[in-house]
Amino acid sequence: MSKVKKIIIIVLSIILIITLTILYSRFVATTGLKIKEYKIEDKIFKDNFHGLKIVHISDVHYLRTVKKNELINIVEKTNKLNPDIVVITGDLLDKDMKLNEKSTNTIIEELSKVNATMGKYAITGNHDVVHEEWESIINNSGFVNLNESYDTIYNTNNDIIFIGGVSSSINDKKTKFDDKINTVLNKLNEEINNNQDKNIYKILLMHEPDYVKNFDYKQFNLILSGHSHNGQINIPIFKNFFLPKGARKYYKDYYKLDGTDLFISSGIGTSKINFRLFNKPSINFYRMTNI
Repeated sequence: MSKVKKIIIIVLSIILIITLTILYSRFVATTGLKIKEYKIEDKIFKDNFHGLKIVHISDVHYLRTVKKNELINIVEKTNKLNPDIVVITGDLLDKDMKLNEKSTNTIIEELSKVNATMGKYAITGNHDVVHEEWESIINNSGFVNLNESYDTIYNTNNDIIFIGGVSSSINDKKTKFDDKINTVLNKLNEEINNNQDKNIYKILLMHEPDYVKNFDYKQFNLILSGHSHNGQINIPIFKNFFLPKGARKYYKDYYKLDGTDLFISSGIGTSKINFRLFNKPSINFYRMTNI
């Protein structure tokens, strides 16, 4: 075989591999739904919330690669896990996708079917904030809007789960993140002062994980976040080019920050480009258990 033929074969092989990789990352890697299961251990669960189950959904970016059928699948798989709490940590919607009445009603109809024994909660991501419909979608589908707010969940022993949330801050020119988190921390301190005889397990929802460096995260036992997609194109070296602002320091699926657990969802949909590689769509499933 001549040298020219060898070069032609090599070039054609490279082109074929690149083409197949592009087709795979667009039409195969963006489909399906993986469930990532984690066990969270804490002595507080011994007599109160042992066995509690949380489903964590993030970065759906509805109407990009996630359409109605995919949304139905998300809801069905969530309900099969029989969660006590379901949370959405932002970017349910996508800033480049225009919603009409039909698509808005579809989201409400499907999310209304999500079952949780204790509560359903959501915060905005940076894509959600451009959609005026976000708040009505969340409210009409039975979720609690936790932007700069909180809820308390009691068990039979009257011990408490405090769950607070902060809205996306990356493009918010009106309210600084520090002001948002201080609003939640003030509420947390009130709950602690008013319930000194009770155990309180403290959860925070936030979209952009890099903001954990802006406050004393040790005040929370568990922080759930999204935004990074864990690297939508998950190729070493190249992955960093696809990490968004607000998720460049913390972007992996899990960090142990002193005594605080930080989980970052790899998300379900796609942002900016409709490709995923080595990073299948997923939801996180947490089981709380005693140490």
